[in-house]
Amino acid sequence: MLSDPTGKYHAFQPVLLDDRQWPNRTIDHPPLWMSTDLRDGNQALFEPMNAERKMRMFKTLCKIGFKEIEVAFPSASQTDFDFVRQLIENDLIPEDVTIEVLTQARDHLVKRTMESLRGARRAIVHVYNATSRPFREIVFGLTKTQVIEMATNSVRQIRELAAGQPGTEWVLEYSPETFSATELDFSLAICDAVAATWGATPDNKVIINLPTTVEVSTPNVYADQIEWMHRHLARRDSIVLSVHPHNDRGTAVAAAELAIMAGADRVEGCLFGNGERTGNVDLVTLALNLYSQGIAPGLDFSDINDIARMAEFCNRLPVHPRHPYAGDLVFTAFSGSHQDAIRKGFAAQQAGALWNVPYLPIDPADVGRSYDSVIRVNSQSGKGGIAYLLETEYGVVLPRRLQIEFSATVQRETDTSGSEMSAGDIWELFCREYLNELGNPISYVEHHLFELEGAQGIRLAVIRDGTQYLLAGEGNGPVDAAVAALRVLGIDLQVRSYEERSLGISMAGADAEACAFVELVWSAGGGEGYGVGMDANIVSASIKALISGANRLIANNSANIRVRVA
Repeated sequence: MLSDPTGKYHAFQPVLLDDRQWPNRTIDHPPLWMSTDLRDGNQALFEPMNAERKMRMFKTLCKIGFKEIEVAFPSASQTDFDFVRQLIENDLIPEDVTIEVLTQARDHLVKRTMESLRGARRAIVHVYNATSRPFREIVFGLTKTQVIEMATNSVRQIRELAAGQPGTEWVLEYSPETFSATELDFSLAICDAVAATWGATPDNKVIINLPTTVEVSTPNVYADQIEWMHRHLARRDSIVLSVHPHNDRGTAVAAAELAIMAGADRVEGCLFGNGERTGNVDLVTLALNLYSQGIAPGLDFSDINDIARMAEFCNRLPVHPRHPYAGDLVFTAFSGSHQDAIRKGFAAQQAGALWNVPYLPIDPADVGRSYDSVIRVNSQSGKGGIAYLLETEYGVVLPRRLQIEFSATVQRETDTSGSEMSAGDIWELFCREYLNELGNPISYVEHHLFELEGAQGIRLAVIRDGTQYLLAGEGNGPVDAAVAALRVLGIDLQVRSYEERSLGISMAGADAEACAFVELVWSAGGGEGYGVGMDANIVSASIKALISGANRLIANNSANIRVRVA
């Protein structure tokens, strides 16, 4: 039982703002967005991103539509410094994108930070120092005046160093770290001092970022703090008012939305809420919340699956299956009553009419999700724990998204037969759907790997419509090389995800020990889906999975996919 917290924790009270305006406002346009996935998100990972992952994340953020991206903490590590230099020296920053870097308000760190940006077209230098009483008195041992001097001295240094690099358009951002736990009059004093030191004008605005470094109150208190600052800042017309909510209380999205109502112009956060402790505010949820209210967010999440898989690869963290809008199960109904309501909603929905399908706040197709997995069978609907039976009876552990895909096949089968399916029935259907090569356009014969300088080569023998072909390809591994080899036949695939597993138990009459699962998309359009391969050798299993997936895409999208003769 929890102990009595009375006298142990400080309860934050609402700001004395009797005429607060934000409760009467609604959001009618998106804020300026700033992604800190590559900085705040990256420093919170078990394993920080390497150069490959950072670059993939950066390119995806640009593709989504972020115009401001905090790319690094260049004074903190050589890896971060080098990444900034790579972006600038290799001209990898789109013309309409501004990179941002973070530094503490310390002389040598500011100098190193400015060095990293040499040659940039436009850059935001984000400087911060902690301002709340515990930091002033316990961590720094400084007075309020000294904390203000710490901030303004760094701003003055940035301004002087920026003057030595006139080829760059410089923007200053300042954060009073721990703002939400700082006395408002002191936050105002230090922010006004920073704006004055920088010489902020309507044509040369400064970004004042007010973070909930640790979320310590309900969202309405934070909104009061933002509105108070919005109304009292001395140079408000020369300031872009930014917020950076964290999620310690689980209310970061609400805090950000109320802060926008309270006068904030800009929001900083991460995809899927990554970040230290419980994470930063989730920009995907924020943007799609706007979208669900008929407001174009200015960010493109039309292929949410691809973005989620990218984030999982770069962060090495899973996106929760119940994550708003993006989770693998958020558009899936297991309950019979939910299924019935959704079926009726789809039947009644008219093209071009306002979206009005029960239990679905947005159209899954708008974020690139199919309708196939919306209504599924599971043990609660009386049609069996498919994944459980395959694992316990046959040792095959399906990836979560393959479970969703295959359950739709089982549902079609049970709808047709009107009867229950045993474990043996489900296994037979699985083999027929994913493992049986008979009658398929492409059949695997054999392969031989060979090494190339810096690459993997493959000679792949397949049969297509009765004719055997010997194909060759190269890539960064066997699967990538096989993908290249299949392009000779016009089979142009992209691998979205790949998993390999050993079989949990031996199967009667089979010598397979390894199972490979490949999630594929046809490059020129035509759907996406899984392929499965089993073999004693994991490389053979992987190539069989690739051909299995290709066959399924061809079969399921025959009107759109054409395979040419080599």
